[in-house]
Order: sequence, then structure tokens, then C-alpha cells
Amino acid sequence: MPFKLVISDPETATAVQYELDDAKTNSLIGKKVGEVVEGDVIGLPGYKLKITGGSDSSGFPIRPDMHGRGKRRILVRGPPGFRPKREGIARRKTVRGSELGNEISQVNMRVEEKGSTPLEELVIKAA
Repeated sequence: MPFKLVISDPETATAVQYELDDAKTNSLIGKKVGEVVEGDVIGLPGYKLKITGGSDSSGFPIRPDMHGRGKRRILVRGPPGFRPKREGIARRKTVRGSELGNEISQVNMRVEEKGSTPLEELVIKAA
């Protein structure tokens, strides 16, 4: 299943969304949250992107502190996956591990290093 990428640019405070094709999706499988990925792999030459999170096809969020690819019910005290109304609250929630796999539908990324062409132009060409 192809990934839907949400790429945020902190300098301009904008986010760009587009869907990867299957060949480029396979290049991201096995990567973990927090890793920096070369933009050439996903069709954005000159860019370096950091994986910041995502969710699977059922909507369960990826937790960077949980190892592996699978879903588990864990006791969560804060984001991602749970936002307590007051301090000290914990809840058992289903979340996904930090490694990207075939079950993931959305991957959130942040621009670490910019390329020569603007991100919006490259996304239009890629889509």
C-alpha cells in the first residue's frame, strides 16, 4: 500500500501532502521514526527529511519509543496517542511500533536540509 507523505517545512510553516508510488514506498520500509532520509530516494533531490511520526491504515499512531512494527496495547501517559485532560492520567491505548512497515498509511516528515528547487514544485512533478 503506498504511503501518503505529509512533509512540513519549519521555515515557511507549511505542510505539503502527496502520495508515493509503490517503488518509492518500498525504499522507506524498515526506516524508523527519527531517522533522516535522503530526498533522492522519494523523488525530492537535494532534500534531507526527518521521519517524525505517522499512522497506520486503522488510524493508530506510531510511537517513537516503542520498538518493532506491530500493534500493542500499552499504558500511555502522553502524546502521541493520548492527550490527558489533567496531569497524572494514564490510559491503555493501542499504538504501533516506530519502524515503518506495509501497514503504515501516512508518514509525517520534516525538512532538515533544503534542495535547490522549492518543495511545492517537486511535489507537483512527482504527483
